[in-house]
Amino acid sequence: MTDTSSSRLSDQKPQTLEPSPALTPSLAQRLRALTPARVGLHRTGISQATPELLDFQLAHGRARDAVHAPLQPAGLLVELQTLLPQEKPLLLHSAAPDRNTYLQRPDLGRRLDELSRQRLQQRPSHYAYDLQIVIVDGLSSVAVDRHAVPLLTELLPSLANSSPSLTLAPICVVQQGRVAIGDEIAQALSARMVIVLIGERPGLSSPDSLGAYITWEPRPGLTTDAERNCISNIRTEGLSYRDAAARLSFYIREAMDKQTTGIALKDPNLSHEPSQLKSGESA
Repeated sequence: MTDTSSSRLSDQKPQTLEPSPALTPSLAQRLRALTPARVGLHRTGISQATPELLDFQLAHGRARDAVHAPLQPAGLLVELQTLLPQEKPLLLHSAAPDRNTYLQRPDLGRRLDELSRQRLQQRPSHYAYDLQIVIVDGLSSVAVDRHAVPLLTELLPSLANSSPSLTLAPICVVQQGRVAIGDEIAQALSARMVIVLIGERPGLSSPDSLGAYITWEPRPGLTTDAERNCISNIRTEGLSYRDAAARLSFYIREAMDKQTTGIALKDPNLSHEPSQLKSGESA
């Protein structure tokens, strides 16, 4: 008895998979020209080509290095002092004693250690400020090293022009910190609003992305993320310093006017040029 089903299967020719039009070299090159994302990767059989694999491993290594690299505050403090010679920046530390603890205990990164609290308590108590700027290493000290000072170089003159009466507290640099640590600092220095510039969690194409969080009247332990506005991906390949400074200036003016931030504060009209946002035109 002949197994006709087996013979039919043996007579069939193996199917060959035609290359998808989405993966043709010409289309892949055009897509890669538009984005740093990994699209149209070259393959050898069912595996990625060696250059693509090595590129992925390099990007992964850079992301890991960004997370674990310690902040180098000495040079940053010198640059900040040059930028604002009238007020010496303060170096502070979170309650996380080291990097491993910081990564495992996010709660410790949200509050200051005792020595830092004492430093803030030694400041004159009769001062009150409109704005507190806090620079935090976060999950990418590389982002802070590269982008914090260039961003402030754009932002501070913009604030001086658009809000000349705005009073600025001493800039604080925090090691092993999270976003919420700015709440405690602003409260200790009697600042009505805080901007936290922080290294964001690295991606495989963005190990040095800087974020900016704006909070009106922060309350340590009580303020939620819904009460903050966030500007992310500030870096050379992302949102430019000029555009980020324009958005920050907008949020500062709106927060001072409406006395709120977060979901109650709308984003600026994306159709406006940065120069228009700086001059006060809003959505």
